[in-house]
Amino acid sequence: MNKNQFAIKTLVPEEIYTDREEFLELFYDEALKAATRRSASIVLLGQRRMGKTEIFKRVINRLFFEQDHKNPNAVVPIYYKFPDKITDRWEFSIKYVENFIKWYIAFRTRNIDILEEGFIKINDLRVFAKSQFELTPSFERSFNLIEFLYDKAVICPEDAAVNLPRTISDRDDSTIVMFLDEIQNLHLPQHDFNVVGYMQDAVESPTCPHYVTGSAMTILNDILGKGSLYGRFDPESIGPLTNFYGTELAGKSAVYYNADVSEIMKAVISERCGENPFYINSVVRRSARLNMSLNNEKAINKVLAIDLSSGFIYQELREQVIKWIDRLNNHNITKWILYLASLEEEERIDPKRIQRELKEREGKKIELKEINNVMIKLAQGDLIDYKSLGDWFTNVNDPILHEFLKVWGRVEVAGGSRSEVQEELTSRYESLKRKFGNYQGYLAEVFMIQILWNNQNKTLDGKYFNYPEKIKMPHSFIYIDQRSRLGTGMGKEIDVYATAGRDVWVVESKWWKKPVGVKVVENLIRQGELVKKRKGKDLDNLTLWLFASSGVTKGAKKLMEKNGILWSTKKDLNDLLKNSDLRELPKID
Repeated sequence: MNKNQFAIKTLVPEEIYTDREEFLELFYDEALKAATRRSASIVLLGQRRMGKTEIFKRVINRLFFEQDHKNPNAVVPIYYKFPDKITDRWEFSIKYVENFIKWYIAFRTRNIDILEEGFIKINDLRVFAKSQFELTPSFERSFNLIEFLYDKAVICPEDAAVNLPRTISDRDDSTIVMFLDEIQNLHLPQHDFNVVGYMQDAVESPTCPHYVTGSAMTILNDILGKGSLYGRFDPESIGPLTNFYGTELAGKSAVYYNADVSEIMKAVISERCGENPFYINSVVRRSARLNMSLNNEKAINKVLAIDLSSGFIYQELREQVIKWIDRLNNHNITKWILYLASLEEEERIDPKRIQRELKEREGKKIELKEINNVMIKLAQGDLIDYKSLGDWFTNVNDPILHEFLKVWGRVEVAGGSRSEVQEELTSRYESLKRKFGNYQGYLAEVFMIQILWNNQNKTLDGKYFNYPEKIKMPHSFIYIDQRSRLGTGMGKEIDVYATAGRDVWVVESKWWKKPVGVKVVENLIRQGELVKKRKGKDLDNLTLWLFASSGVTKGAKKLMEKNGILWSTKKDLNDLLKNSDLRELPKID
């Protein structure tokens, strides 16, 4: 497909789009499988700024241009983004049906102009469509529905609207795939307008699967995890990038924005940004704006602090916060509660502390019940975390968002000086202790982790590991942890700990100019013994793998052969990376 062909414009430039191929192929293949009635409705779950909408748009564009639009068996893609405010059932229903009609005709005629507002009146679209292709009686009745909606001659307009696509595909035995974005807006805390109940029948038809996503995971789980839509969607989760691909993104972004980023610092940028693609791009882009080289941790921390307090990250997160607070009542108290919650130093947020501080700062005593209710609504917007079973709260597991809330609160809630807040944050970030002692070793770990992910359930040639037999990889890793500690004391930090349940890999990385000796191997063996002791009967297989960039000494090699330890040189690792369809290690010796 020509990248300049699009039914809906994507936002992320091709030059920096990274590592979402798995999801692009998944939704594209599932959409095509719908034509043979082998696809179900799917929900794509993930935090904000993970690229969910971008995935939908790219899949829709492929479906729009890579199919024969004249083939009656082609899959018709429909995109709809639920607006922030849905307060009028008639207005919602009219817009939903008009959008459906426009997308359907645009695909059948391959005329994307139809999707533009002001191109053609909806009343004229019927005549235009008839002149281009044969309308089925079912689809032609959608124009009648529009007229009924304008005249308010329908008993339940939202029911008729959301079930229209399914009705047409069922009657025509055709295939329509609905891509619905921001679906959490179907059920927001500030109003009682609710379309969810009417979607049960709409999403169940094999002729019209619905692929949905949204930017508020808590509400999304509420909508789809209970009530009429419970069990109607297959869940797919999307998280941050792996550090391998976060590193790749940092490099692409540096080229795209003409930023000066040293090779060795790209993995550090990714890690510091929690592998969040938006944060990574923001930091690199900000460094280009500031004309500041990112060649050490101190520089990365400084740029992150600047952007977090006044740049791209600040503006994006501020919009998220303000948009959600505007949906709630008593905005001023809500802002104070969110800010004071972010200042919590304990694991659990203490509503009584918030109550005391509100009294001191605002001179108002707010009942604990009201504070709890506000925090529950803030949790629905993913701004704090609500443990509903235990009825307690924590701050979200996003250090950058958490830090932003403190900065935003000091400036926009407590009335602090922005320049002073930025100066303090930048000074604190610049003084953070260096996190990594050996950057090359850390970078090799990032590449080794991706090798493990990419080769799940595969059999690898033992030559990559200086081992005489083939290596059967675990079926699937549950998680892979970097820099994991088995306890206090020297030698108890594992570079990479990968568990597949009863199968565990322990990985050590030494990017040294000299060969690795016996002491390193002995420590790796001790780490393996600690894992055996911890896992006990729950361990079936333990694999030890050493990366020794410049090889190993004779003594180390003999000891590894005796203990069945896998080891790879830089050349071995690069060959394995190539075999795994991954890029080679950077040349940074």
